[in-house]
Formats: sequence, C-alpha cells, structure tokens
Amino acid sequence: MKPHALPTQLTPILLLTLLFVPVLSAADESLPERARATMKKATAFMRSIATEGGYLWRYSPDLRVRAGENEATPSQIWVQPPGTPSMGQAFLRAWEVTGEPAYLDAAKAAADALAAGQLESGGWDYLIDFDPVQAARWYRRSDVGRVPAAEAAKRRNVTTFDDDNTQSALRLLLAVADAPRGAPGDAREARILEARDYGLRRLLEAQRPNGGWPQRWSGIPVKPAEYPVQRARFPADYPREYPKENYMGHYTLNDNTQRDCVMTLLEAARRTGRSEYRAAALKGGDFLLLAQLPEPQPVWAQQYNGRLEPAWARAFEPPSAVSGESVGAIRLLIDLHLETGEARYLEPIPRAIAWFRRSEIAPGTWARMYELQTNIPIYGDRDGRIKYRIEDLSPERQTGYSWKGPYGFPAVEKYHAEVVSEGREKVLAGRAAAATKARTPAARAARAKALEPRVREIVAALDAQGRWLAPAGRRNPEPQITTSAFITNLGVLCDYLEAVK
Repeated sequence: MKPHALPTQLTPILLLTLLFVPVLSAADESLPERARATMKKATAFMRSIATEGGYLWRYSPDLRVRAGENEATPSQIWVQPPGTPSMGQAFLRAWEVTGEPAYLDAAKAAADALAAGQLESGGWDYLIDFDPVQAARWYRRSDVGRVPAAEAAKRRNVTTFDDDNTQSALRLLLAVADAPRGAPGDAREARILEARDYGLRRLLEAQRPNGGWPQRWSGIPVKPAEYPVQRARFPADYPREYPKENYMGHYTLNDNTQRDCVMTLLEAARRTGRSEYRAAALKGGDFLLLAQLPEPQPVWAQQYNGRLEPAWARAFEPPSAVSGESVGAIRLLIDLHLETGEARYLEPIPRAIAWFRRSEIAPGTWARMYELQTNIPIYGDRDGRIKYRIEDLSPERQTGYSWKGPYGFPAVEKYHAEVVSEGREKVLAGRAAAATKARTPAARAARAKALEPRVREIVAALDAQGRWLAPAGRRNPEPQITTSAFITNLGVLCDYLEAVK
C-alpha cells in the first residue's frame, strides 16, 4: 500500500469521518473548494439528525420540535416532499457531481429507510415510524407472513398517491438502484431492489381499468363493474352540500396525482427497460382523454367518482370544472405527444383552450372552480356549502386555499402553440441542441459566473454546526432547520460545481 493510500474497504463511520472534514478558513481558498467543503459539512450535519437514514421537513435548532406537514416525534420520518425521497435525490445529485461515495451512501440510507416503511399495499403513508410500538399501527410489507390476518386487518395499509408521496419514493428507489452497487450480497441493496420492484408491481395493480389512479389505495383490487371504462359525464344530480362520503377511491387530478404516476412509470420504463411500465404510463394518458368533460366545459374536474362524474372531495372541494388541474392535464397530454408522437394526445386540447379563453373572470385570471354546466365561479368552505363570492367564505378559507389566478394557462397555451407550429421532431431537436450547447465551455463558464453571488451567500450562510437556518415563518415561530433549504442550497452548489468542472 502506498504511504497515503486509503484502504479500499472502509466502514461507513470511518468513511464519514474521513470525508466530512471541517470547512477550511484559509483566505486563499477557491470558491469551488469552499463550495465542496460547505456541501460536506452541511451533509454531515443533516446525517447526524437523520432517523434511520430518513428525514422530516423541519427541526427547531435544539431539535426538540420536529415536524413533517404535522408535528412529529424523533422516531418518525416523512415521505411526502420535501421529505426523505427529496433528500435522497439531493444526495444522489451531489454524488453524481462530485463522485464522493459518502453522498451515495446517504442516498442509499434514505432509500433503505423507505424500504423499511413500505406498506403491504405497495406504497407509503405520509410518514414512517421506527418506534417498535408505534410501527405496529401499520401493516408493512415486512410484516407479511409474520402478522396474523386478523391483526393485519386492524393495521393501516393505505398507499397514498396524493402529494407525490408514493411516486417520489419509487423514483428514489429507481435512481438508487441504478447507481453503482457495493459488495456482492449487500443486504441494504437487496432491500432497495425488492422495495422498488414490489412497489412498481403494486402501482400497476392500483391502476383502474380506464387507466386512472385513485387518491389512495388499500391494496384490494376493485371490481371492474364499479369502475367502467367510459367517457366523463356530468352527473344527473349531485348534493349541493358536503355529503361526507369517503373520497379515497376517487380518481384525483389534484396535486398532480395522475401526472406523478405517469411520469414515475415512464422513468421506470427507461431505467429498467420493462415495457409494461411504459404501457401503463400511456394508459394513464388514455385516462385523461376519457376524463375530459363534455361541452360546455371541455376541461377536467378535480376528482371523479367511479362513473367518471365530478364528485366531492373535502368539504371545500365541491364537484366542479377546474382551472389549475386542467392546465396540468393539458401539459401532460402535450408531454405524452412528445414522448410517443401520437396525435391523439393533442386532439382534446383546442377545445380546452377555447374554454379558457371564454372563462376569464379578469384579464389573465380564472376562478379555480366553476359550477358544473353553468360555468359560474364557485368557492368552498369547511362548512361544506358552496359559495358564489369569495367574501362569503370564512377568513381562514379566503386565504388558506387558491381561488383565482392565472394557474399557468398562458405558459401552457404557448407550449401547445409551439408544439403544433414547429412539430414534434423540431421541438425535440431544439431541446437536444439546447442541452448540447449548455455543456459547451462558454455556456458552463457563463453559468458558473451567474451562480457565483448565490454560491457565496450559501457558503456564508452555513453556521458553525453545519446548519442552514431558514427564517421564521407562518408555521415556525423561530428560525428552523429545514430540508427544503438544504435541498435548494445543495442543488445550487451542485449546479455550480458542475459548471466549473
């Protein structure tokens, strides 16, 4: 062995000790070196507060208060972004840019934490609890064969597709499984691969006959007769007050649920080469074709019942034609056209654009929700009653939900016009040319120069413990350690280091 060579096999603890060295303070240290040192120190701190390799959303500086979307305990981690999958992707990006193995180890630790919390239904709840007593509230994949059926039936086993929850977990597992493997027989890597394959198989099983996915799924296959393959329609009648029905099984466009399923499966197809994932993704596009409402509102609803009729979800989400989710549907259809070359994905869009043009409530502004068939803007409140003026809502709902705005329509209209006028081949060729140009020395130098001020700010903002403290906010009475700040800052540093390579 050479005098300063390191052993080829290092324990994770020794590797972290050697890699995560303190930030240097020499005056002549270059900005790239300081960026690298900052990344190491920040990552070392975040790993020191991880729970079994996973993360929440925010922590008080003294770590006494922890939370995901809701307050959490030290034994819990969060799945929903910007939780554990998002942190894992940030580590993986750092490894791709720097080649330093400790970042890959951090990404694998996050993926392994997700594998441990995977439900028998194939996906994930919003959180994973590693406390042995609390963990018994969930029926996990690892419990199969160990927990009696009567006991399993009492446990939580609901896969959540809302909020990019299960989908983000699967994408991390896919990405980590594609990374270099460790020693043969590595138990952690075996767990990650098993969780990936099981989760993808169950995602296909959760897909309904018409190609759509429910908001949540218990793992029990539905009866096809209750979910017929037919075009969306207006209900003959529907309750004008919240019926308090379970909407878990509704087809849901809210929070990009369908898009996240489709894009996750396309990524799975690209990474694994398995055609069934691509077929299921395109079937998800077929669902959007079916789900477009008929005239006079040829857009989409926020959620649908099994008969593909707009339906209630929460008390402030009545059946309606919606703007924001319709923009998301249009964008996904354009993306699927570019993916496949099939013109059928563009066919519904002109009718939807015409609806947007005639439904503005002010220049460049749309209501979020429009009453079915009348097209009158409507609003919802926690009392479950439909309102016709924002002023009639409770103060909390007036500001706690988005009721009007551009919803990205001008951008998606421009996107559609570009694809139609230039054609698929030219658009894709233009993207490829832009990507090639971005890798040229001149473009990278310009990008690095533009990023330098922000990089200096990020380096300076890291405190002596390796923390980026986000300022106090609506939910936080004091500065907080947040995963979102870490992910954003690490991403900027990665972009910079990639540019200066």
